[in-house]
Amino acid sequence: MADLFDQPGAESTAPRPLADRLRPRTLGEVIGQPQVLGEEAPLGVMLASGSLSSLIFWGPPGVGKTTIARLLADETDLEFVQISAIFSGVAELKKVFEAARQRRRAGQGTLLFVDEIHRFNKAQQDGFLPYMEDGTILLVGATTENPSFELNAALLSRAQVLVLERLGPDDMELLLQRAEAEIGRDLPLQPEARAALKDMADGDGRALLNLVEQVAAWKVSAPLDRDALSARLMRRAAKYDKSGEEHYNLISALHKSVRGSDPDAALYWFGRMLAGGEDPRFLARRITRMAVEDIGLADPQAQAVCLDSWNTYERLGSPEGELALAQALVYIALAPKSNATYVAYKGAMALARKTGSAMPPKHILNAPTGMMKDQGYGAGYAYDHDAEDGFSGQNYFPDGVTRPDLYQPVERGFERDLKKRVEYFNKLRAKRQDD
Repeated sequence: MADLFDQPGAESTAPRPLADRLRPRTLGEVIGQPQVLGEEAPLGVMLASGSLSSLIFWGPPGVGKTTIARLLADETDLEFVQISAIFSGVAELKKVFEAARQRRRAGQGTLLFVDEIHRFNKAQQDGFLPYMEDGTILLVGATTENPSFELNAALLSRAQVLVLERLGPDDMELLLQRAEAEIGRDLPLQPEARAALKDMADGDGRALLNLVEQVAAWKVSAPLDRDALSARLMRRAAKYDKSGEEHYNLISALHKSVRGSDPDAALYWFGRMLAGGEDPRFLARRITRMAVEDIGLADPQAQAVCLDSWNTYERLGSPEGELALAQALVYIALAPKSNATYVAYKGAMALARKTGSAMPPKHILNAPTGMMKDQGYGAGYAYDHDAEDGFSGQNYFPDGVTRPDLYQPVERGFERDLKKRVEYFNKLRAKRQDD
C-alpha cells in the first residue's frame, strides 16, 4: 500500500498556513519597508541600475527578510538557495558552494540566502568571502542581531547592511485586510478588539497572520470586545534580550529620557525593561549612574535619593521595591542637569595621560627627611589657613603644565552657587598672582 504522502497531488491539496498563502509575489506587494524598497531607497536604486550587491538584512522577526530575498532572486533571474546557520555546518556549505560553482559554469547565478547568519562562527563567515569576491554567489544574509557586533568586518566590507523595521499600525491594518480578503470574511472583532489584535503581534507580520488564523477558526455569535479577545489569546511577548541589542537600545532610551527631563518617557522605558525581565539591580545601578553623570552637583541630593531607593529595593525585593526605583527615576528626570563634573573628570584624565609622570611642584611636597628638605621639598609652601581670606592662590599643578579650566559649573540648580565660588577663587587667585 502506497504511503498517503506519496499520492500524486497530495502536496497541492494540503492545507497551507495563511502566512504562506499571503506571501507577496512581487516586491511591489511587500508591505512596509519603504526605506529599503522605495524608488530612491537602496534596493530600488540597485534594481533600477541592474547592479545588485551582497546584502545583510538586519531587523526583527516577521518583517519580510526571507520574502524580500526570494523576490530579489526572481527580479534578477538568480537561482534562490536558502540555508539556515542554525542547521548548516561546514559540509553543507561546501555542497552549496560547489553547486553554485557548477551553476555559474552553466551561466546561472546564485542568490544564497543565509538566515540567522550571525550564528555562523568567524571561520564559517570567512568561508563566504572567496565565493562572494569571484561572483560565485550573491550573498543575502538575515540577522536579528546588530551586524556590527556579530559579523566579521571582512564580511561587512563586502555587503551592504539594510535595516528592516518593525511593521507600523498602518502596515498591520493593510496586512489584516489582505488576510480577511484571503479567508473571505471579516474577523468577528469590535474595533477596539481589532486594534488589540494588532498590538498583540507587536509589529511582527507573521505573528499577526498566525493570530488571524486562530481568530478566524472561532465560532462566535457576535463580534468580540477587547476583554473577550484578551481572554482567548495571549499577547506576544515583547522582543527583549537581556544580553543583546534590545537591552542596549532600551537602556539608552531610558538614559536619554532622564537626560531630557521627561519622567513619563523614563517610566515607560523603565517599565519596558522590567516587563522584558531585566534585573532591577541593573536598573538601580544605571539610575544611580545617571544621577552622577547627568545631574552631578546641580543637585547633590540626587545621588543620595538613588542610593536610598536602591537600598529600599534590596530590603523590599520585587515587586514592591521597583516602586522605590521608579520614584528615584522621576526625581532625577526632573532634577536640574549638569555634566560639568563629568566633563571636568574626562578632561583631567586626558591631561593626566598627556603629562605622564610629571612631579608635583616642590613647594607642596612634604619633607620628612633632611635630605628632602635640602632638595627644596616644602620650601615656600603657603598654609592657606594663615593666608588672607583663607586662600593662598598658589599653584598646585606640575611645573610646566599650564593651568587648565576643567570644572565649569552651569547656571542651574546648586551649581549656580558653585559657579559663584569658582569665580570668587579665580579672582582671588589672579589678585594673589598680581601681588
